[in-house]
Amino acid sequence: MKRIFNIYIIAFFIFCSFPCYSQALYPSYADSTKIVEFSNRLSNEYMPVIGVWMWGEKEFQNDGYKRMIDQACEHSPFNLLIPFLRFPDKEVVNEKVHDQVKLAAIYSNSKGVQLVPDLDVRSARRAFQKAYPDELQQMLRIKEVSLSALKAVDVIVPSIDLNDHYSGGTITHHISLKGSLLRVYAYYRTPEGINSKSVKDITKNCRLIFSTKDSVKVEIPSQISGNNEKSYACVMVSFTHLYPDIFGSHLMDFQKKIIKQYGDIPLAGVCKDEWGYPPYYPRFFKSGFYDYWYSPYHAKAYAQKTSGRDFLSDCMLMSLGMNGKDAERQMAVNQLNEMTRDRNKALEEDFYNTVKKVFGPNAAVTVHSTWWPFPDKCEYKKNGLDWWVSKRDWAQTDEVVPFAVRTALCKKWGSSIWYNMYYKEDLASQIWSSALAGGRIDYLEFTSLSSSEIMQAENRVRLLNYISKSPLNCPVAVIFGQANAMNWAGNDFDNVGMELVDSLWHKGYPTDLIPTTEIENGSLHVDSVGSVWYGKQRYAAVVLYHPQFEKQTTADFFKKVNFNNTALFNIGEWTRDFNGRAIKGTKLLPETMSASTSIQDVFIKVLDTLNQKSILSQTPATGVLDNRFFKLRDFNHSSYMPATKGFCRLIDGTVIHISGTDKVSGDTIRESFKINDFDVTLDAIGVAATRLDENGNLIALAAGGLKYIKSGDFEIKLNNRIDMALWKDFKGKWKGVVQSENQDIPKELLLITKDWIRLNNPTPVNK
Repeated sequence: MKRIFNIYIIAFFIFCSFPCYSQALYPSYADSTKIVEFSNRLSNEYMPVIGVWMWGEKEFQNDGYKRMIDQACEHSPFNLLIPFLRFPDKEVVNEKVHDQVKLAAIYSNSKGVQLVPDLDVRSARRAFQKAYPDELQQMLRIKEVSLSALKAVDVIVPSIDLNDHYSGGTITHHISLKGSLLRVYAYYRTPEGINSKSVKDITKNCRLIFSTKDSVKVEIPSQISGNNEKSYACVMVSFTHLYPDIFGSHLMDFQKKIIKQYGDIPLAGVCKDEWGYPPYYPRFFKSGFYDYWYSPYHAKAYAQKTSGRDFLSDCMLMSLGMNGKDAERQMAVNQLNEMTRDRNKALEEDFYNTVKKVFGPNAAVTVHSTWWPFPDKCEYKKNGLDWWVSKRDWAQTDEVVPFAVRTALCKKWGSSIWYNMYYKEDLASQIWSSALAGGRIDYLEFTSLSSSEIMQAENRVRLLNYISKSPLNCPVAVIFGQANAMNWAGNDFDNVGMELVDSLWHKGYPTDLIPTTEIENGSLHVDSVGSVWYGKQRYAAVVLYHPQFEKQTTADFFKKVNFNNTALFNIGEWTRDFNGRAIKGTKLLPETMSASTSIQDVFIKVLDTLNQKSILSQTPATGVLDNRFFKLRDFNHSSYMPATKGFCRLIDGTVIHISGTDKVSGDTIRESFKINDFDVTLDAIGVAATRLDENGNLIALAAGGLKYIKSGDFEIKLNNRIDMALWKDFKGKWKGVVQSENQDIPKELLLITKDWIRLNNPTPVNK
């Protein structure tokens, strides 16, 4: 076991010797001759501070954008602002919008703040409709009704209101434009289910009473049943919405044209926010209808993927099931979900690549793919749970997305920190909690830094950006069966393993949550000695959670793992493959993989493994993410998050102490601790991060209100506290930054190096 531990230590130091994770990758348009004016913000050498700017009519007045830019420049630490361009009477393709964004970008660049506007096609829905009226998104609504042997039955299918942050307030919702009757099936149903041999298409026998954008009414003639079986009908109606068809043939080209239209503007990048189908809320699942996204292009893609299967008839199968066709039903669900995810992935990648082509390879592609802030059935419906494949430059989420997702996305995109968009009244606690897990706040909107204490908290946390080169170290990964979690025809629908993930975080072992599809696409990999990696994260233990419906690639992956390097565990059965065929899946997994049906049993075994590998815990996550501040209708999830006081470890060995419980601006940190076998003592406020080399020498430090630090022969003792960061560059030379407007750089710091940057401490407008 000692040998195994030494292998981890050696691998750790090899990793630390290379700059594996990205710092900043966005262009700077700042005028270097005026750089002193911008000294209240980080340079683009370091990960940025990001805020959102909600545009309204005032931004379109003469110089209407200047006030907010001046405010951001003079009274904030922001590097990047994300203008949300969502209006009731204008679209991003309008010349007026383009021209005003151009003026704002030029002005903001002169002030040292740069723009990353939202140029999503959803902000040009009317223009898309005009150009491609036959390529709008449809919703297929299915209603099952009991038929009469004596008289006709009338069925009314209503449309539903689809709205989100792209259609809020006075902006037109993703309204229904028209309704259409597509098909009606009649069949017999027994206690065992639908008699598949009795199914027949009776559409031509039915009478369409009316078809409007609000509802469709159809009359179904009487049906005489036989053999004492009850007759039913499945009514299929589609509603066309003011929303681009996800599978439309011109969607990518239209999106490219929007981005190219803005190519003459000096932008730091472009963002795409919560992409996917229109929103589908929990209440819709309880409406008594079975709903699917639909269009002729969608049906064609499904037929191509499934060797000619008919999408509409398969929707009846997926909704209601049939006797003797359980496996076929499960296969259809898996194929549909995979198709949804793959298409949205392709659209996200095309957007990403187009931005890079138009604005340059360093242009930032930002904002999150997460919509419903939990990996559940609402998100499956939105985008096929594509969070791990929606390409971004930096890991990005929003609201109360579980921390295990945030840290995993950091590994996927090679991002040294993650960003979570936040805007509620517990913002202060979120700043500190996020920092304790290697994350930062993406402020919505940027004026939310209105409190002097909240501003001071962010000013101190941003010092970490100077030395944060890698994400939070998470020794465990829970790899959940994505097909199984999303298959409503299976036995474990809507379960990605958060109970186990939460238990590990709560015990002090941060854990990444990753879908098995990351095995198939090669993002998860096994190295030459049999260790499992995700990005630059090496795992001591991996739990395969509910692998039902997995493909052979999953079994092949785990067979390559050396249990001595990455311990393997399995929870849940594997009796069906992706196409619903019966298999003995657990026989395909390595014998060294410990199998159990109990989460508690595996939890205990994982803890034993970590203890045997001498992997130390971090501060337990005792905070709770829930719906208290968001009040999302029917949102009932919760997950653990770090508290506002404690310590964590990054992959590169950096130890970060955080304290922001009693004072929003930060509490005093007086700690003596060890990094490996080396002693460190410090006295600071709010944040204190240290990194040592393999010999115990300090090589990086970031601290708010630093008073004292000692590590080996290195010691700083100051008369007055100061916000600062200090690090060795790639040549081994010390560089530093002090955050203070008027305070002279202390002589104790000048003895270390003369190479200091002065960073002003921005104050909020109301001070």
